Amino acid sequence: MSEIIFIAEEAEEGGYYAYALGESIVTQGDTDQELQSMVREAVHCHFDEGERPAIIRIHYVRDVVIAV
Repeated sequence: MSEIIFIAEEAEEGGYYAYALGESIVTQGDTDQELQSMVREAVHCHFDEGERPAIIRIHYVRDVVIAV
């Protein structure tokens, strides 16, 4: 596997949570930087040394509500 993709969303209580597509990895962080660190740590814990993806992508999803 050359890369892994995470979907990140804003948590109702603040901060962010992220989950991997195709893998059982979920993590959270209070800020963008903390989330990135937690994602990197989760990937290192989930995969063995020679099997880790070289690239981690995080797609941020934000809902914007506009009243008309």
